Amino acid sequence: MSTSLYRHIEACNNAPSPAHLLPFHFGQEQVGWVSAELARALTFLPRDFHFEGHGVAMAGRLRSAGQRSDALAAAGRVLAKQGFGRVRGELFDIRATAEGPVLGTLDRGLIPQFGVIGQGVHLNGLVRRSDGLHVWVGVRARNKAVAPGQLDNLVAGGIPAGLDAEQCLLKEAGEEASLPPELAAQARRTGRISYILTNEEGLRRDVLHVFDLDLPESFVPQPHDDEVERFELWPAARLLAALRETESIKFNVNLVLIDLFLREGLIDPEGAEGRALRAGLNQGP
Repeated sequence: MSTSLYRHIEACNNAPSPAHLLPFHFGQEQVGWVSAELARALTFLPRDFHFEGHGVAMAGRLRSAGQRSDALAAAGRVLAKQGFGRVRGELFDIRATAEGPVLGTLDRGLIPQFGVIGQGVHLNGLVRRSDGLHVWVGVRARNKAVAPGQLDNLVAGGIPAGLDAEQCLLKEAGEEASLPPELAAQARRTGRISYILTNEEGLRRDVLHVFDLDLPESFVPQPHDDEVERFELWPAARLLAALRETESIKFNVNLVLIDLFLREGLIDPEGAEGRALRAGLNQGP
Protein backbone atom coordinates (compact mmCIF):
# COMPACT_ATOMS: atom_id res chain seq x y z
CA MET A 1 0.00 0.00 0.00
CA SER A 2 1.18 3.49 -0.81
CA THR A 3 2.23 5.60 2.17
CA SER A 4 1.72 8.78 0.19
CA LEU A 5 -0.65 11.07 2.04
CA TYR A 6 -1.87 12.38 -1.31
CA ARG A 7 -3.76 9.11 -1.85
CA HIS A 8 -6.36 10.37 0.62
CA ILE A 9 -6.90 13.53 -1.42
CA GLU A 10 -7.19 11.47 -4.61
CA ALA A 11 -9.73 9.17 -2.94
CA CYS A 12 -11.94 12.17 -2.07
CA ASN A 13 -11.61 13.70 -5.53
CA ASN A 14 -12.40 10.72 -7.73
CA ALA A 15 -15.18 12.38 -9.73
CA PRO A 16 -14.57 12.36 -13.46
CA SER A 17 -15.48 15.30 -15.64
CA PRO A 18 -19.16 16.22 -15.09
CA ALA A 19 -19.73 15.77 -18.84
CA HIS A 20 -21.81 12.66 -18.08
CA LEU A 21 -24.12 14.66 -15.79
CA LEU A 22 -26.79 17.25 -16.51
CA PRO A 23 -26.75 20.69 -14.84
CA PHE A 24 -29.58 21.31 -12.39
CA HIS A 25 -30.86 24.89 -12.27
CA PHE A 26 -33.08 27.23 -10.32
CA GLY A 27 -33.71 29.80 -13.03
CA GLN A 28 -30.29 31.04 -14.14
CA GLU A 29 -28.50 29.64 -11.07
CA GLN A 30 -26.90 26.22 -11.39
CA VAL A 31 -27.22 24.51 -8.01
CA GLY A 32 -26.27 20.93 -8.82
CA TRP A 33 -25.76 18.03 -11.23
CA VAL A 34 -28.09 15.11 -11.93
CA SER A 35 -27.54 11.77 -13.62
CA ALA A 36 -29.34 10.78 -16.81
CA GLU A 37 -31.23 8.18 -14.76
CA LEU A 38 -32.51 10.76 -12.29
CA ALA A 39 -33.35 13.14 -15.12
CA ARG A 40 -35.51 10.44 -16.70
CA ALA A 41 -37.31 9.94 -13.38
CA LEU A 42 -37.96 13.69 -13.20
CA THR A 43 -39.72 13.62 -16.56
CA PHE A 44 -42.63 12.03 -14.70
CA LEU A 45 -42.89 15.16 -12.52
CA PRO A 46 -43.44 17.71 -15.32
CA ARG A 47 -45.34 20.17 -13.13
CA ASP A 48 -42.22 20.96 -11.11
CA PHE A 49 -39.28 20.05 -13.38
CA HIS A 50 -38.61 21.23 -16.91
CA PHE A 51 -35.98 20.17 -19.43
CA GLU A 52 -33.98 22.74 -21.33
CA GLY A 53 -31.04 22.68 -23.69
CA HIS A 54 -28.60 23.07 -20.82
CA GLY A 55 -30.08 20.54 -18.41
CA VAL A 56 -32.88 20.25 -15.86
CA ALA A 57 -34.54 23.21 -14.15
CA MET A 58 -37.24 23.65 -11.57
CA ALA A 59 -40.41 25.15 -13.02
CA GLY A 60 -40.24 28.92 -13.39
CA ARG A 61 -43.40 29.38 -11.36
CA LEU A 62 -41.48 28.13 -8.29
CA ARG A 63 -39.95 31.51 -7.57
CA SER A 64 -39.41 31.44 -3.81
CA ALA A 65 -37.12 29.27 -1.70
CA GLY A 66 -40.17 27.93 0.13
CA GLN A 67 -41.95 26.90 -3.06
CA ARG A 68 -38.86 25.12 -4.37
CA SER A 69 -38.35 23.40 -1.01
CA ASP A 70 -41.92 22.10 -0.94
CA ALA A 71 -41.68 20.79 -4.51
CA LEU A 72 -38.34 19.10 -3.81
CA ALA A 73 -39.72 17.51 -0.64
CA ALA A 74 -42.62 16.02 -2.59
CA ALA A 75 -40.28 14.86 -5.37
CA GLY A 76 -37.87 13.39 -2.84
CA ARG A 77 -40.53 11.10 -1.41
CA VAL A 78 -41.32 9.80 -4.89
CA LEU A 79 -37.68 9.43 -5.90
CA ALA A 80 -36.66 7.62 -2.72
CA LYS A 81 -39.28 4.95 -3.43
CA GLN A 82 -37.63 4.48 -6.82
CA GLY A 83 -34.18 4.00 -5.30
CA PHE A 84 -32.81 7.50 -5.74
CA GLY A 85 -31.37 8.22 -2.27
CA ARG A 86 -33.39 8.05 0.92
CA VAL A 87 -35.38 10.54 2.93
CA ARG A 88 -33.53 11.14 6.21
CA GLY A 89 -35.79 13.82 7.66
CA GLU A 90 -33.03 16.44 7.90
CA LEU A 91 -33.00 19.42 5.58
CA PHE A 92 -29.89 21.06 4.14
CA ASP A 93 -29.77 24.51 2.57
CA ILE A 94 -29.29 24.72 -1.20
CA ARG A 95 -26.86 27.35 -2.46
CA ALA A 96 -25.33 27.94 -5.89
CA THR A 97 -21.99 28.64 -4.18
CA ALA A 98 -20.85 27.71 -0.69
CA GLU A 99 -21.14 31.32 0.49
CA GLY A 100 -24.18 32.27 -1.59
CA PRO A 101 -27.75 32.95 -0.47
CA VAL A 102 -30.12 30.12 0.43
CA LEU A 103 -32.23 29.23 -2.61
CA GLY A 104 -34.19 26.34 -1.12
CA THR A 105 -33.81 23.23 1.00
CA LEU A 106 -33.41 19.53 0.23
CA ASP A 107 -33.44 16.42 2.39
CA ARG A 108 -29.91 15.40 3.32
CA GLY A 109 -30.39 11.95 1.80
CA LEU A 110 -31.05 13.49 -1.63
CA ILE A 111 -28.16 15.99 -1.62
CA PRO A 112 -25.74 13.69 -3.54
CA GLN A 113 -28.46 12.61 -5.98
CA PHE A 114 -28.90 16.23 -7.07
CA GLY A 115 -25.18 17.05 -6.79
CA VAL A 116 -25.96 19.95 -4.47
CA ILE A 117 -23.21 21.44 -2.29
CA GLY A 118 -23.21 19.88 1.18
CA GLN A 119 -21.49 21.65 4.07
CA GLY A 120 -20.26 20.37 7.41
CA VAL A 121 -18.13 21.21 10.44
CA HIS A 122 -15.12 19.30 11.79
CA LEU A 123 -13.47 20.01 15.14
CA ASN A 124 -9.92 19.03 16.07
CA GLY A 125 -9.76 18.54 19.84
CA LEU A 126 -6.16 19.29 20.84
CA VAL A 127 -4.19 18.78 24.04
CA ARG A 128 -0.73 20.40 24.17
CA ARG A 129 1.51 18.52 26.57
CA SER A 130 5.18 18.90 27.41
CA ASP A 131 5.89 15.85 25.24
CA GLY A 132 4.07 17.30 22.23
CA LEU A 133 0.69 17.65 20.60
CA HIS A 134 -2.06 15.11 21.31
CA VAL A 135 -5.34 14.81 19.40
CA TRP A 136 -8.70 13.47 20.55
CA VAL A 137 -10.21 10.99 18.10
CA GLY A 138 -13.58 9.28 18.14
CA VAL A 139 -13.99 5.61 17.32
CA ARG A 140 -17.10 5.47 15.15
CA ALA A 141 -19.92 3.14 16.15
CA ARG A 142 -19.81 -0.27 14.46
CA ASN A 143 -23.38 0.08 13.20
CA LYS A 144 -22.78 3.32 11.30
CA ALA A 145 -23.67 3.17 7.62
CA VAL A 146 -20.55 5.19 6.73
CA ALA A 147 -17.06 4.25 7.96
CA PRO A 148 -18.11 1.93 10.82
CA GLY A 149 -15.41 1.48 13.44
CA GLN A 150 -13.06 4.01 11.83
CA LEU A 151 -11.43 6.99 13.50
CA ASP A 152 -13.20 10.36 13.39
CA ASN A 153 -12.66 13.89 14.60
CA LEU A 154 -13.73 14.85 18.10
CA VAL A 155 -16.83 16.48 16.60
CA ALA A 156 -18.13 16.44 13.02
CA GLY A 157 -21.49 16.86 11.37
CA GLY A 158 -23.43 18.24 8.44
CA ILE A 159 -24.81 21.76 8.72
CA PRO A 160 -28.62 21.59 8.74
CA ALA A 161 -30.82 24.18 7.11
CA GLY A 162 -31.00 27.48 8.97
CA LEU A 163 -27.72 27.14 10.90
CA ASP A 164 -24.29 28.58 10.19
CA ALA A 165 -21.03 26.74 10.88
CA GLU A 166 -20.54 28.13 14.38
CA GLN A 167 -24.11 27.35 15.45
CA CYS A 168 -23.82 23.83 14.06
CA LEU A 169 -20.52 23.29 15.87
CA LEU A 170 -22.04 24.21 19.23
CA LYS A 171 -24.96 21.86 18.61
CA GLU A 172 -22.80 18.93 17.48
CA ALA A 173 -20.23 19.45 20.25
CA GLY A 174 -22.85 18.88 22.93
CA GLU A 175 -24.61 16.06 21.11
CA GLU A 176 -21.53 14.07 20.13
CA ALA A 177 -18.89 14.72 22.78
CA SER A 178 -20.68 16.29 25.79
CA LEU A 179 -18.68 19.49 25.30
CA PRO A 180 -20.11 22.34 27.42
CA PRO A 181 -21.21 25.29 25.24
CA GLU A 182 -18.83 27.69 26.97
CA LEU A 183 -15.90 25.39 26.14
CA ALA A 184 -17.00 24.65 22.57
CA ALA A 185 -17.42 28.39 21.95
CA GLN A 186 -13.64 28.78 22.36
CA ALA A 187 -13.03 26.82 19.12
CA ARG A 188 -11.11 28.73 16.44
CA ARG A 189 -12.14 28.58 12.81
CA THR A 190 -9.00 27.65 10.87
CA GLY A 191 -10.21 27.37 7.28
CA ARG A 192 -12.13 25.16 4.91
CA ILE A 193 -11.57 22.03 2.84
CA SER A 194 -13.51 20.93 -0.23
CA TYR A 195 -13.66 17.93 -2.50
CA ILE A 196 -15.83 16.33 -5.20
CA LEU A 197 -16.48 12.63 -4.69
CA THR A 198 -18.50 10.11 -6.67
CA ASN A 199 -19.81 7.16 -4.67
CA GLU A 200 -22.89 4.98 -4.39
CA GLU A 201 -24.87 7.96 -3.02
CA GLY A 202 -24.22 10.09 -6.09
CA LEU A 203 -22.05 13.20 -6.42
CA ARG A 204 -20.76 14.69 -3.16
CA ARG A 205 -19.64 18.32 -3.52
CA ASP A 206 -18.62 18.85 0.09
CA VAL A 207 -17.28 21.88 1.94
CA LEU A 208 -15.87 21.25 5.43
CA HIS A 209 -15.47 24.15 7.86
CA VAL A 210 -12.54 23.27 10.13
CA PHE A 211 -12.13 24.37 13.75
CA ASP A 212 -9.42 23.77 16.38
CA LEU A 213 -10.08 23.68 20.11
CA ASP A 214 -7.32 23.51 22.73
CA LEU A 215 -8.63 21.44 25.63
CA PRO A 216 -7.37 21.16 29.19
CA GLU A 217 -5.83 17.82 30.14
CA SER A 218 -8.54 17.43 32.76
CA PHE A 219 -11.33 17.34 30.17
CA VAL A 220 -12.37 13.92 28.89
CA PRO A 221 -15.07 13.90 26.18
CA GLN A 222 -17.96 11.47 26.61
CA PRO A 223 -20.18 10.08 23.85
CA HIS A 224 -23.67 11.54 24.09
CA ASP A 225 -25.35 9.90 21.11
CA ASP A 226 -24.80 6.87 18.91
CA GLU A 227 -22.17 8.44 16.65
CA VAL A 228 -19.06 7.10 18.41
CA GLU A 229 -18.29 4.22 20.75
CA ARG A 230 -15.55 6.02 22.66
CA PHE A 231 -12.94 8.75 22.48
CA GLU A 232 -9.19 8.21 22.66
CA LEU A 233 -6.36 10.71 23.09
CA TRP A 234 -3.58 9.96 20.59
CA PRO A 235 -0.11 11.49 20.30
CA ALA A 236 -0.06 13.44 17.05
CA ALA A 237 2.90 11.38 15.79
CA ARG A 238 0.91 8.16 16.23
CA LEU A 239 -2.06 9.65 14.40
CA LEU A 240 0.17 10.86 11.56
CA ALA A 241 1.61 7.35 11.26
CA ALA A 242 -1.91 5.91 11.03
CA LEU A 243 -2.71 8.50 8.37
CA ARG A 244 0.34 7.49 6.33
CA GLU A 245 0.28 3.74 6.80
CA THR A 246 -3.35 2.63 7.27
CA GLU A 247 -6.91 3.14 6.06
CA SER A 248 -8.28 3.28 9.60
CA ILE A 249 -9.50 6.90 9.44
CA LYS A 250 -12.80 8.06 7.91
CA PHE A 251 -12.27 9.22 4.33
CA ASN A 252 -12.82 12.97 4.75
CA VAL A 253 -11.28 13.11 8.23
CA ASN A 254 -8.02 12.17 6.52
CA LEU A 255 -8.14 15.56 4.81
CA VAL A 256 -8.92 17.42 8.04
CA LEU A 257 -5.92 15.78 9.72
CA ILE A 258 -3.62 16.54 6.78
CA ASP A 259 -4.66 20.19 7.11
CA LEU A 260 -4.01 20.10 10.87
CA PHE A 261 -0.56 18.53 10.55
CA LEU A 262 0.42 21.03 7.86
CA ARG A 263 -0.59 23.91 10.10
CA GLU A 264 1.17 22.41 13.13
CA GLY A 265 4.36 21.68 11.16
CA LEU A 266 4.28 17.90 11.60
CA ILE A 267 4.20 17.81 7.81
CA ASP A 268 6.61 20.37 6.35
CA PRO A 269 4.28 22.90 4.66
CA GLU A 270 7.16 24.28 2.55
CA GLY A 271 8.39 20.92 1.26
CA ALA A 272 7.27 19.39 -2.02
CA GLU A 273 4.86 17.06 -0.24
CA GLY A 274 3.41 19.83 1.88
CA ARG A 275 2.83 22.18 -1.03
CA ALA A 276 1.12 19.46 -3.06
CA LEU A 277 -1.10 18.51 -0.14
CA ARG A 278 -2.11 22.09 0.59
CA ALA A 279 -3.02 22.65 -3.06
CA GLY A 280 -5.07 19.46 -3.08
CA LEU A 281 -7.26 20.28 -0.08
CA ASN A 282 -9.58 22.62 -1.99
CA GLN A 283 -10.67 20.99 -5.23
CA GLY A 284 -14.40 21.28 -4.70
CA PRO A 285 -16.97 24.07 -4.73
